[in-house]
Amino acid sequence: MHAIMPRRLPPLLPTITLLLYGGVLAYAGLQPDLERNLKGWLIMASSLLAALLLVLWFLLSRRFRPRTRVLGFLALLLLLFTARLCLKVDGVIDGRGLPRLAWRWSAKPTTPSVSQPSRQRAESAGPALAQAADVPQFFGPHRDGHAPDVRLDPDWLKHPPRELWRHGIGAGWSAFAVADGLAYTQEQQGEKEIVTCYDLLTGALVWSHADTARFDQWQSSEGPRATPALHQGRVFTYGATGILNCLDAATGSPVWQRRVLEENKIANLEWGVCASPLIVNNLVIVTGGRTRGPVLFAHDIATGSRVWKAGDDEAGYASPVLATLAGRQVILSSNARSITAHDPATGELRMEHAWGVEKWPKASQPVIAGPDQVFLSAGYGMGCLLLEIKAEPGGRLTASELWTSMKMKTQFNSPALLGHHLFGLDDGRLACMDLKTGERLWKEGRFASGQSLIAGDKVIVQNEAGSIHLCAADPQGFKEHGQLPALGSKTWNHPVLAGRYLLVRNDREAACYELPVLPQTDSN
Repeated sequence: MHAIMPRRLPPLLPTITLLLYGGVLAYAGLQPDLERNLKGWLIMASSLLAALLLVLWFLLSRRFRPRTRVLGFLALLLLLFTARLCLKVDGVIDGRGLPRLAWRWSAKPTTPSVSQPSRQRAESAGPALAQAADVPQFFGPHRDGHAPDVRLDPDWLKHPPRELWRHGIGAGWSAFAVADGLAYTQEQQGEKEIVTCYDLLTGALVWSHADTARFDQWQSSEGPRATPALHQGRVFTYGATGILNCLDAATGSPVWQRRVLEENKIANLEWGVCASPLIVNNLVIVTGGRTRGPVLFAHDIATGSRVWKAGDDEAGYASPVLATLAGRQVILSSNARSITAHDPATGELRMEHAWGVEKWPKASQPVIAGPDQVFLSAGYGMGCLLLEIKAEPGGRLTASELWTSMKMKTQFNSPALLGHHLFGLDDGRLACMDLKTGERLWKEGRFASGQSLIAGDKVIVQNEAGSIHLCAADPQGFKEHGQLPALGSKTWNHPVLAGRYLLVRNDREAACYELPVLPQTDSN
């Protein structure tokens, strides 16, 4: 009889490693409310750890001959050395923050140079401009996520949007502000931070203003982030390094300039200044930086002189908002550790409520949910909450939490309110939430780190990949009316609907579409 050889058991360390790795993947896949960015980093970290453990086992295991282990080690070193020579980190894949690898010799997309100003106008500009509307600031005319009143035709198959123009644009994540048939934005051109003014109907450059400034960060890339604010023939812009400009809206000629962070000896934020200027009466109000101290700075709209500074925190990435709460007008500021309310005339603190975790960015706009309620949301595990605001003696306000939830995790997106239903991107998927209860009614689609905007009874969603989606703002369920392949690369800029004209851009190109609208006599 032949001797029975004992069965060789599978190696213990690789078996445990692979089982644990599989468990991590299963856990990530079975957690519907685990955020995309956290899930992505968890999978990447666990993959690297599993690979490291398997390599260590191979190098130390007696199952392999010494010569095999030495050759394997040398092969691994050669692979790592080759990768270091040939690959580089070129920004991030998407809003999850995972590094994007590229060949070291691959050319970076060239930034188009600013063309010569032109006063080219479209034929029949008068009637066409009659169908436009002004959007003089970030996130809609009233900074509430609503486009000007327009009745969009949902049948994009029968009546598709018409592209009016398209051209290259400098880097940056600014959106457009629109007034009197002109569209204003900010972009990066080499070492120059540029404010540009384009004709709304033709895309022709009307004027540009340049400052020597450049912000670049490996995850968020280069260029300005804030959107211009327009007021009484002036353009107010806030650059990524803290340059506050007041320019003539017709010519781009400088009126005054302040370097807010530099003048106040404030360090810049990790991802640069992102908050757009807010115009209140005779003041232009901007945010601070990473140094703890004032979070808001108010400057005289005519001269640029500082009128007041307020707060004691690090600034956030959301833009300040003017609101009336519990009968008192205040400026809301979403900061690194808190949400604060300030008197518009003096900056005096009226309310402070702890909110969020300071090490993670909060970029979503506060939503004014009624005369005495504020909705706040963020990504990175912070979720959302609804505050009730009450007036106290002496002009103070107090905030109490009505409910908290993880059912709206907005990251870059800012939701908007229609009736008592909130529409926004919950971790990259369009969701509808009942604001009274905090219940999420539905969550559909995959738009990644995109943006959304309410237009009448529709929601315009800008996918992070660049496409535009027209969806119903219906609490009963998700319905997509149409899609538009507007842009073809990573898009973090907010879309702007100026009447029937949709302006989109990213860090490479900009385009304008004429959207179909329903006739005025149509009662549907």
